[in-house]
Amino acid sequence: MQLWVGLGNPGPQYALHRHNVGFMALDTIAEVHNFGPVQKKFQGWLQEGRIGPEKVLLLKPATFMNESGRAVGDAMRFYKLGMEDLTVFHDELDLAPFKVKVKQGGGTAGHNGLRSIDQHLGAEFRRVRLGIGHPGHKDRVTGYVLGNFAKAEQDDLIEMLGAIAAEADWLARGDGVRFMNDIAVRQQP
Repeated sequence: MQLWVGLGNPGPQYALHRHNVGFMALDTIAEVHNFGPVQKKFQGWLQEGRIGPEKVLLLKPATFMNESGRAVGDAMRFYKLGMEDLTVFHDELDLAPFKVKVKQGGGTAGHNGLRSIDQHLGAEFRRVRLGIGHPGHKDRVTGYVLGNFAKAEQDDLIEMLGAIAAEADWLARGDGVRFMNDIAVRQQP
C-alpha cells in the first residue's frame, strides 16, 4: 500500500492557487483512476483506489500547509507504512512552470508543507515536484504562490495534470524516471 499526499490549503478561496497544485494533481488522479469516495480522515480528505495492481491512498491534509505533517503522520502510523511508501506532490518554485520532477529525499527549499512533513517524519520520502516557476524576486514569492494560475496558463496546467494522472502507473510501480519521461513526451508541442 502506498500513501500519496497532495499539498495545498483547504477552502474554496485557495482552490486555484499555485500553492494548491498538489491538491489538483491528486484530484485528477482520483478522477482518472476511479478512486472511491472522499472520506474525512486523518485531519484531511482520504480516497482509496488502485493504480494498476497497486493499492494507493490519496490524502489531502486539511490542516493548512504549515501543519501538513500532522495529517501525514497520523495516516502513516495508522496504516503502519514506511517512508518508502510515501509520495508527496507539491509546488516547486525552482522548477520551470509545468515541469514535473521526481526526487527521493532532500531539503525543504523553504516550502512549509515539506518542512512540516520533515519535522514529523523525516526527509526520506519521495517527492513529485510540480514546477510553478519563480516570480523573479524573493519579496514577491508569497503573493505569487498564493495567487491563482493565470488564464494563459490554464491549458498548460490541465495538460500537466492530465499527463500526471495518465502516467501514474509508472510512479505506483516505483519507476520515477519513466514517469517523468512519459510526462515530458506528452507535454511536447
